Amino acid sequence: MDLIEANKLAVQLDHKTILHSFSFSIAEGEFVGVLGPNGAGKSTLLKLILGLLQPSMGTLSVLGATPHRGHAQIGYLPQHRLVSSGFNLTGYQLLASSLRAHRYGLPLLSSEDKTKIESVLHAVGAQAIARQSFLNLSGGERQRLLLAQALLGDPKILLLDEPLNNLDPHYQEVLIDLVAQVAKQKKITVLFTAHDVNALLPVMDRVLYIVKGVAKLGLVQEVITSDHLSSLYGTPIEVLNYKGRVFVLGQHRGLGDFHHHCHE
Repeated sequence: MDLIEANKLAVQLDHKTILHSFSFSIAEGEFVGVLGPNGAGKSTLLKLILGLLQPSMGTLSVLGATPHRGHAQIGYLPQHRLVSSGFNLTGYQLLASSLRAHRYGLPLLSSEDKTKIESVLHAVGAQAIARQSFLNLSGGERQRLLLAQALLGDPKILLLDEPLNNLDPHYQEVLIDLVAQVAKQKKITVLFTAHDVNALLPVMDRVLYIVKGVAKLGLVQEVITSDHLSSLYGTPIEVLNYKGRVFVLGQHRGLGDFHHHCHE
């Protein structure tokens, strides 16, 4: 079953085309890596799915309806989350305040609320850090709790906007594996944006590659080719296959100098 369907979708902001006419569908339980350089239109696509932006042309259906703000079945981990020094909540309190949003103070939790919080903490393996101050946690630990927050509504779709930013390679790998594991267990459709090809290749079902508002969706072996990447980037990109591995070589700053992935 397709949870996201777009037909000739296009977006213009301030008279600038951000996404060109694009049709695609994404099925239940798919893990789609949304890749491309900064400013390509990746975050714009997520905002369309969230109902934060409206298409300039075409149609978009999410969970069988026109997207709208605050959809309970869409979990979202935004790219930028400012945390001030006055933000002195523990991870558990962060989840509690998200579950039962109060303007002042922390909410009183029912036994059902507590069970829900414990469930998402267990799902992401964050029980040990849940009682610590969010401010004192590492970047990887914070992302783990923010992932738990995004899972509170039992989402059918999970949108993650550049969650690997500012994480070291170890925590990047841990977070990617965790998202893939949770998504598989709960049959969640994942759109995970990044600008590095290499990071997501081991877990993607398909790749949605966006460059300068032009997009290509398909299997990794269909999209990660010399012809397609050279066309998208407008510069020569070489993709090599050697002993079951795929090597992508290029000098474009959004692609990186060297990426590889082993296909079993």
